[in-house]
Amino acid sequence: MPMFRKSMIVLLLLALVAGGGALYGMKSSEDATVLDSGAREMTSSGASESEGSITVYVTGAVNQPGVVDVPSNARVADAVNACGGLLPTADAEKINMAQTLKDGQQIRVPEKGAKATKTASANADSTKAGGAKVSAGDSSSDELVNINTADEAELDKLPGVGPSTAQKIIEYRETEGQFASPEDIMKVKGIGKAKYEKMKDRITV
Repeated sequence: MPMFRKSMIVLLLLALVAGGGALYGMKSSEDATVLDSGAREMTSSGASESEGSITVYVTGAVNQPGVVDVPSNARVADAVNACGGLLPTADAEKINMAQTLKDGQQIRVPEKGAKATKTASANADSTKAGGAKVSAGDSSSDELVNINTADEAELDKLPGVGPSTAQKIIEYRETEGQFASPEDIMKVKGIGKAKYEKMKDRITV
């Protein structure tokens, strides 16, 4: 009889241990599910923050030039609108309004007739210096080319730049953004230090 009681007690103890283990396992499973849910929320929140906004600098023929914050997927048109839109004197055809922006990028909106004004000024300076009238054709070689706004024909006039390289320059600024300085033109495939030295006095941004 005593042996029977001892056996019953042992069996009860084993049953209690087994039941406690099962309950602990269920509790651990619930905690893991909550933690996993929290991890997903953090990942989603992190992705949202990474989308965020970027800062760009808009200059030229806009109503309120300056530094503005725009969504990370914004286009040039969005940055221009954030600056109050274009001025009546703006030459909108010389800038790609659909270009995707990058953080820290500078956008310069040119004015209509800006190149003609610069040429006229250069002609006047040449006339004063040389004491003789200089024709527009003679001064064309001294005319600065804006590598951010020039078309293929204008770029083709630069030393060491042919139609193929001119097209690469245009493709680069459409995909990578405008050049921040004249030296940045060396980032275009096919334009190295030697070519840059030949054209550096002829280009601007």
